[in-house]
Amino acid sequence: MRKLWTDHVVWTRAYIVAAVADQPDAQAAANRLMKNQEDIGNAIGSIYGAPAGQQLTTLLKEHISIAVDLIKAAKAGDKAGQQAADAKWQQNGVAIADFLSKANPNWPRATLVDLMKGHLTSTTNEVVARLTKNWDADVRAYDEVYRHILMMSDALSDGIVKQFPNKFGGGVASTTGKN
Repeated sequence: MRKLWTDHVVWTRAYIVAAVADQPDAQAAANRLMKNQEDIGNAIGSIYGAPAGQQLTTLLKEHISIAVDLIKAAKAGDKAGQQAADAKWQQNGVAIADFLSKANPNWPRATLVDLMKGHLTSTTNEVVARLTKNWDADVRAYDEVYRHILMMSDALSDGIVKQFPNKFGGGVASTTGKN
């Protein structure tokens, strides 16, 4: 989970940097980011079944598509478009949390909604800092995005290990050192 979700924020970062600066590598970064959504879905599918993995992949690809729309609107100074994209992004975050919480009883919906909202907020802060050329805030925002995604990936890993202890060595310590 850490590798997959770290890739998620690394490739999101690559896209943000390229898109804000109108660099030609923006599309390549977006393509790699979309592949990462498939990778995450496939990992979940290996545990919960291919249909579940595909459903998550679809939700995560929507997550990225909406983020692209949000960045385009923010870059263009289109406040209404940015607000509309943000509202869709928030709804998508809740849909991802709903999906995951139904898959695993160790992932409470409220916790996952909070984690997703934290992810969206920290990513928005990253975009705003980059757009406003506040480089110190940009670095701090990315540090926060990265810290938050590690916390989120650990929570997901811990839930999987708790739900399927026999697949992961029974009483072996989880990623956070707790059983």
